[in-house]
Order: sequence, then C-alpha cells, then structure tokens
Amino acid sequence: MRDAVHASLPGADANVPNSVLRILSDSQGALCHLTLQYIDWLALQLLPDTAETEWLDRHSNIWLVNADGTTGRKLASLASGTASFQGIIDRTVIPAGTQLQSAVGMPPGSDSPNDVVTFETLEDITTSATTLVQGPIRALDAGSFGNLPVDSALWMPTPPAGVSSTASVVALTGGTDAETDDQLRSRILRRIQNPPMGGDKTDYEQWALAVNGVTRAWAAPQEMGIGTMTVRFLMDDLRADDDGWPQPEDIVAVADYIDKVRPVTVKDCYVIAPIKQFIDITIADLVPDTEEVKAEIEKSLRDMLFVTAAPGQTIFAAWVSYAIMNAPSVQSFKLVTDDDYVMPSPGHMAVLGTIYYP
Repeated sequence: MRDAVHASLPGADANVPNSVLRILSDSQGALCHLTLQYIDWLALQLLPDTAETEWLDRHSNIWLVNADGTTGRKLASLASGTASFQGIIDRTVIPAGTQLQSAVGMPPGSDSPNDVVTFETLEDITTSATTLVQGPIRALDAGSFGNLPVDSALWMPTPPAGVSSTASVVALTGGTDAETDDQLRSRILRRIQNPPMGGDKTDYEQWALAVNGVTRAWAAPQEMGIGTMTVRFLMDDLRADDDGWPQPEDIVAVADYIDKVRPVTVKDCYVIAPIKQFIDITIADLVPDTEEVKAEIEKSLRDMLFVTAAPGQTIFAAWVSYAIMNAPSVQSFKLVTDDDYVMPSPGHMAVLGTIYYP
C-alpha cells in the first residue's frame, strides 16, 4: 500500500515514520487484509462440505425435507413412555399434566434434585392402593437424556393427596438429540450427489434417513422378488446400547413414512432391521500389551465397522489388520484370525464381538 501511494503521488514518501501518508497507507492495508480474510471465510460457507453451523443450516433448509415435514436439521425429540404409580388412598386421580422428575442427581437427604429431567403425565391416571397402575408420561425437554432405564426412580414434587410421591419407569424411549453438523453435512451431500430419481435405491435410503433417529440406511432392490425393495437401517445414537439396532416401533415409523412417499408402482417395500453377525478377533504378540492399547484397538475396530460394515458386506482381514495398526499406540501384533468375515446372507451385518488376546 505504501508503494501504491508512492507511485500515485510523485515525490510523496509513505515510508517516513509517523507521517500522515504512512499512517493512511497502513490503515488502508489493514482494511484490505480484513476484507480478503472475510472473502476467504465466505468462500468456505458457500458450499456445504466446508460450511459452518449457521450456513450449514441454510444449505439444509434448501435441500432437505424430513419425515415430520420440517426442513433442514432433524431436531431433538421428546422421550415418552409409561411409568407405574402407587396410590395411598384407593381410586385417587393423578391429573394430566402432573410433573415428575428423575431422581438422578438428588443428593442424599435432599428434598429437591440438583440436576434432573422433568416429565409430565399425558392423561388422568386413577391409582390403586393395592396394586401399581401404569400411565403415559413424556419428557418436557427434548433430548436423549430423557431415555431412562427400566425401573428408574421418579418423584413428584407436588403429588396429589392420596398418592405416593414416588413412581418408577416402565419404559422411556424415543428421545433423540438434534442432528450433529457431521450427520447433517453427510445428508446434504448425499442429497446433492443423488438427486431424486422417482424411487431408485438411493431415494429409499434418503427417505429412511429423513426419519428422526435414523443414522444409516441401505436399500436393496428385488432382494425379496421382482418389483420389491428392502430397506434396512440403524439408529446409532438412539439405540447405542444395542449397537444401533432399531426396535419394532422404529421399524414401524420408518415403514409408515416410506409408504407415504414411495411410488405406488413398487410391488412391496420391506423395512426390516439387519441381522447381527458377531465377529470375534484373536490378536497375539501385542506390543505394548496394556489395557489402554486394547481399548484403543477396540475403538479403532468399531470405527472401521461403522464406516465399512453394511448388510451382506464381507469384512476383509486387511480391513481388520489396518484398523488394529491404526490404533495410536500399537507397535506390532499378529492377527491370528486372518480369514475374511463373509456374511451368511444379504441381511446379516458385522458387529464386533469378542477380542481375544491369547
């Protein structure tokens, strides 16, 4: 910028310290630098593969329609299910909208929890003094933290007179977290790279992925006969305690949505879960042979299967060996089970079983 001033104003010298021309030149140069930095950042936002969260949401609102009719990022959902209640006085009614809270985080001897999940009853529940009575409840805040294990304790801050203040979970599922940036980016790129084709294989996969909680999906045309389509999917976050395998209610939800959008010319559409095929791996002469390294190997193998495993997909020994060697601290090992893992049927899918260290 100083040279530009010197060239445009013969005789002027913008290199003189503390001169007006030097200060103006340096200020203008700084502004130009900031402008170029902004343009460089803006260029990253114009395409979804490099866009940041706010701009990624704009891309997703343009490209994606979800199963619930919303566009863009799949939002967090409320956990719902049933709880069991105990009456003190027979036939006492717990009104709809009565709040309950999880007992997790309640310090011993405290009357109120310090970090809890709040639920509400969805209908009037008539209790019994002799038996437990079940009633529907749901979380008031969306997210996976509302999914509580069976028999988890609940309590009512203001229980109706004649009802025990404690309750227990019969079933509480369905709470999902909002879609992550990486998951959203993957769906956008899949949509751009595979435009709608009136019901081809990728269309069915995208329809399954549009359902809240679904993270991976595969479609297989004519597997069940001419004119049929078979869709399998996983819910890696919502069903993480079961390797991502969907529950019957999840299969119904995906099937119902696909039936709404698929072509009527398809003879039958089968929405089913993959069949688990556990693969056991034996590793000898591990160096260093520590529990930390074994934990790294397990994580690396699970990451490999997350990327490569699919219904009917053979897991090659080379993939297993590479995943083990890719663990950060592994120096050397011998893979004893060095055969490829061939799936018994197109519906079987590899899941990590037991890792043996003889």
